[in-house]
This record gives sequence, structure tokens and C-alpha cells, in this order.
Amino acid sequence: MTAEDYVPRREDHFSFGIWTVGWQGVDVFGGAVRPPMPADRAVRKLAELGAYGVNFHDNDVFGFEASPAEREERIAAFRKALDDTGLVVTTATTNLFGHPMFKDGAFTANEREVRRFALAKVMRNLDLAAELGARAYVFWGGREGAESGAAKDIRAALDRYAEALNILCAYATDQGYDIRFVIEPKPNEPRGDILLPTVGNALAFINSLERPEMVGVNPEIGHEEMAGLNYAHSIAQALWHGKLFHIDLNGQNGPRYDQDLRFGAGNARGAFWVVDTLVAGGYDGPVHFDYKPPRTEDDDGVWVSAAACMRNYLILREKVRAFRADPEVRAALRESRAGELAAPTLEAGETWRDVRDVTADPDALGRRGMGYERLDQLALEHLYGVR
Repeated sequence: MTAEDYVPRREDHFSFGIWTVGWQGVDVFGGAVRPPMPADRAVRKLAELGAYGVNFHDNDVFGFEASPAEREERIAAFRKALDDTGLVVTTATTNLFGHPMFKDGAFTANEREVRRFALAKVMRNLDLAAELGARAYVFWGGREGAESGAAKDIRAALDRYAEALNILCAYATDQGYDIRFVIEPKPNEPRGDILLPTVGNALAFINSLERPEMVGVNPEIGHEEMAGLNYAHSIAQALWHGKLFHIDLNGQNGPRYDQDLRFGAGNARGAFWVVDTLVAGGYDGPVHFDYKPPRTEDDDGVWVSAAACMRNYLILREKVRAFRADPEVRAALRESRAGELAAPTLEAGETWRDVRDVTADPDALGRRGMGYERLDQLALEHLYGVR
């Protein structure tokens, strides 16, 4: 392969959150290291790198306290950048975590006034998202949680969470918007414990909604690995349910704070299996990067890291394809009997009666190796670039 083979194309459907490249490098121990970036500049620079689309919070485009005139001015600049570059708005979301009023949550805030304002804020941005052509709308409940047991009745909070999604599904339906809702799970940070912390929690919650067909999940690598979980397994289960409406790719080093490294950094072995799962599962939505350029980087470094997210995905995709096409890998898969798992345990027409008295040779089965070490070593050698 040559460098030209890793150049992003529109059909790769790579997208970025405006907040990613626009992050100023603020953390709990230090202030901004980069100046604010207007949304329209982010669009133009991402287009130069070969991105396909963008995702935005309302307050990525205009400030929380922007006047109507200021709001329209910033939206007009954002729209013009989209028109000039051909980038599309794949997804949108609402900032329900930044302002102090959301310190106890938005949909699950104890104060009813906050919950009503949050619903209105989402509906206003849903209007803009639909106008700009977004097909998915993400809900990241970063402040929906608690630090102390007595602070929040969790069952009541889940009632309010479901109520909010039901109201917003009804709003989108009544407005005729062709848009799906997507829940983004996260276990903790900024709250001590966040509601709907994992993909499994979110999938169960969706089944309780009035319009579950409208709602899916948006798993993020860092968030699942913060909980010590396997991201590739999480997206595989979401695909199995038909609920993988969106993905957030980045890098993470195990169960620690949310690092938001560029995709391919951190757990590189995990990233290999993520791409393998997406390719095998036929995922055709936006390949979205939700990362943060480190505080060490200036403006040039921001764009180096953004380009690297796409390049790393393309490199890993090529390695995954080579792994699956490798004759030795195919032989190892046969020897491990991996393909047998796709065959139903019961033959057509059989019932439990047909297996009730089945016998086997436990000792022989116990002695038989599975050959997984050879199979995994072949994968690592493809990842390491020696095959």
C-alpha cells in the first residue's frame, strides 16, 4: 500500500464533531491553550482534510446567551461553509451540560423548571438540525446522574428520562422530521455516576419508550472502555439488535478518565477489532470521530490529529481486509471451528426432545484445543505489519 491509499474519500463517511477540533484544551487544572474556533472555520478546515460531514451542538455554532440576531449570523456563516465545501450535517445534539443551570442534569434535574427549559432547548435545535439535513440526533446525558445516594431517586429519574425522550419523539414525528434519536452511554465523568452508563443499559431503557423504533445507541470507545468493557462486543450487540444508529471513535487506555485520544491511539489492538466488527457487520452510518486534540498542540497540531483519525481508520481497515483474506487465517479459523457457531444448535424441525438425551465424549472434548492462540497471533502480526 502507498500513502495515496490512505486518503479519505466521501464514501468513507468520515465525520467530526465541531467541538472536537474546536476544543480549546481546557481541563480541571488549566485554562485554554487555543483560541475559540468558529464553527464555519472548522467546517472549511475539515473539508480540506477530506472529511465527509460534521456533527454539532447548538452552542458550537452560537453562544448560549446569543441574541436572536447573533444566532442567525452564526448559523448563516455555518450554513455558507457547508454550502461552499459540500460537507453535510450528519448528526446534531444539544449542549445540556455546560451552563451552571444543568449542574444537576437536564432531563433528570430535580428542578422541574430546568427540565422544561431543557426540552425547549432541544426542540429549538432539532428544528435547526432537520433544516440542515441531519438524520441522527444524539443524546449524551453527561449531567444526568449523581454523586450521593440520597440526592436523586433513580427510579423517578428514569421516569423523567423516558418522559423526555417520549416527548421529543412525539415532537419530531409531529413535525415530520426524518431523524432518529441516539443515546450515547457513559459510566462517569463529569458526574460521579451517570444514568444509562453502558450500551446494555441504554438498550434496555429504549425498550421502555413509547417509540422504541426511533431510538438507538451511539457507543463511544472511550466510554465503554472506561467501564472496562469491550467496545467491539458492544457495537456487535447493538448491530444484533438493529440499534447501532451512530458511532463515536477515539482512543482510550483502559478504565481511567475519558482521554478522547485520536482514533488508533491508546488501545490499538481494540481498534483493530472495532474496524473488523464494523466492516463485517455492514455498518453504513457516519464514521464519526469524537476526540480532543491534546493541550500540547497548537492550531497546526489540531489538524494533524484530525487527519490522523481518518488515516488510522483507513490503515486498520486495510489490515482487517488483509487479515480476513489471508489463507493461513482462513485455515486457522477452520481449525478453531469458529464458523460452526453460525449453525443453529438444533436442526430444522428439532425441539428440545431431540437433544434431551444427547451424549458426548467429555474427555475427548476437554482434551481438544481450540487453536485460538495461533489465530490471535496471526491477527497481531497483521496489526504489527509483518504479514
